[in-house]
Amino acid sequence: MTLTLTVSDEVRALVPGFTHVAVEAHGLVNGPSTEASSALLDDAARRLAVRLAGRAPHEDPHMAAWREAYTAFGSKPSRTRNSAEALAKRALTEAGLPRINLLVDVYNAISVAHLIPVGGEDIDRIEGGMHLVRATGEEDFVTVAGGEQVVEHPDAGEVVWRDDAGVTCRRWNWRQGPRTRLTEETVSGIFLLESLTPIPVADVESAARELADLLEKFSPGARIEVRPPAC
Repeated sequence: MTLTLTVSDEVRALVPGFTHVAVEAHGLVNGPSTEASSALLDDAARRLAVRLAGRAPHEDPHMAAWREAYTAFGSKPSRTRNSAEALAKRALTEAGLPRINLLVDVYNAISVAHLIPVGGEDIDRIEGGMHLVRATGEEDFVTVAGGEQVVEHPDAGEVVWRDDAGVTCRRWNWRQGPRTRLTEETVSGIFLLESLTPIPVADVESAARELADLLEKFSPGARIEVRPPAC
């Protein structure tokens, strides 16, 4: 069954240039990071360096647009960076990108190489559909702090992804909750590539196809669908 994804009218009004492309995959095989997934991340960092040509990530026009979007809903983008900018900053350091697990490494590599926020969720852990909305401030966001599970609440007006059980990702794509993360037991995933004007939608579609090809490479026989762009 195809997972339902919706974007509220309030979010569309706040940032009219938002588009997302979803890649839905079933029959995935996940596991610890490998030499192959690590090589993907190293190659992504090299592609990023060429793309930026000495600029800081936030100077890229797409990242600048995300900073404007974060400011529009009351977040400080220099403190809570969108996921692509945060990963790009790490990619350019001596330490480089973290190795998480095979599936996360794959989508992080796509995010860094294309400077597009990309997220991955375990479909089997999502309750109902996923909805991009402006929070009331009363929603639950279950996370971990100091090794203990804690419940936070988004700020009123904050843009969040949520399902029927609560918030799955705060501040659009800033911090994902552990409940729906891709783990080594994940077999079905939804991958979201999110973009804003001025990036051409065709570029996002190209990145989505590259992601789909990599998922097929690492999980031969998986059923993978690249959905049309949606606003």
